[in-house]
Parts: sequence; C-alpha cells; structure tokens
Amino acid sequence: MKYFKKLMGDRIYLSPRNSEDVEKFTEWLNDFETTDYLGRSGILTTLDGEKKYLEENNSPEANFVIVTIDDNKMIGTVSLENINHINRSATLGIFIGDKDFRSKGYGTEAIKLILEYGFRYLNLKNIKLDLMSFNERALKCYKKCGFKEYGRRRKCKFINGEYYDSIEMDILNEEFNEDCIRNKNI
Repeated sequence: MKYFKKLMGDRIYLSPRNSEDVEKFTEWLNDFETTDYLGRSGILTTLDGEKKYLEENNSPEANFVIVTIDDNKMIGTVSLENINHINRSATLGIFIGDKDFRSKGYGTEAIKLILEYGFRYLNLKNIKLDLMSFNERALKCYKKCGFKEYGRRRKCKFINGEYYDSIEMDILNEEFNEDCIRNKNI
C-alpha cells in the first residue's frame, strides 16, 4: 500500500485515506474489540458495503489513515467529519484498529495532529466527539488532548445486552496550544 506523509508526528503520520484500505477496515469493523467501543457491534460490515462507505465518505479535507513512521504500517483511522465552514465546526472520528498499537499513545498523537490541522489549517473553531461511558481508555485520551465534557445522553446506546450513556465532548481552537505537525514549513 502506498501512503503519503501529509501530517508528520513523532511516531506516526497521517496519510489521505484511500479505497485500497477497504479489506483492513472491513476486518477491523467486524471485530468486537473494535466495534464495541464505536457502538457498531450491531452492524454487519461487508467488503462491498465498506468500499461504498469509503467512496461516499472520502472528503478531500480531513479523512486520514494513521501510519507508523518506522515501518509504514497502517494502524487506524482519524478524521474530521461533518465539517461546517459557516459555523467552523466538525466532529472527530478515530479508532486504532490494530490491537498491538492500542493504549500506547498513538491515538493521542493522531488526535493532536488532526486538531492542529483542523484549527490552524481548516480554520475551525469547535471540534466535538461522542464516546461511550464505559470507554475509559478513550475518555482519558480525549481529556489529555484538551477535550471537555459538555453533555451526556443517558442510557442511549445498547451494547451486549446493556444500555450505556453517550458522553459528548468538545474543544475550542483557543484551548488547543500544541505544536505537533513536524513537516510544516511556517
């Protein structure tokens, strides 16, 4: 697979997402260890369905795969979705699909890269996200990146026979002061 170093970090880079990654995404999106945390375990992901999704949701602005610098291995995806240029807002989406790279700071680095890109290159003001209340690993990561909880929808997500809260978090451009993109010119 050919990847392009759009946003370079310390251990990873973000490359534009492409349809050639469809098999790996389909594999990850049929694994409960990934989908339970995304609230997608009740959805069957087929190769054709994922290919269609990637083609229809491949915004040229901010859909990336996360790739390790050392061995050019794709380990996940991060994106800014539902970008609204009038309100200067977007929604963050991320998951680390490769289990060997979870809980090791790769997600935090990817989020900081895309936040800097969203705030300093796309001129966004507010970036939000939603997560399941049981996802302690993600909550810790998002707080480390500067997100703050602004709401909670109670018992609205049904996973593995239980109902869980959905936590809503956001971050404003003036709250983000990181300098993470290593390959920028100015």
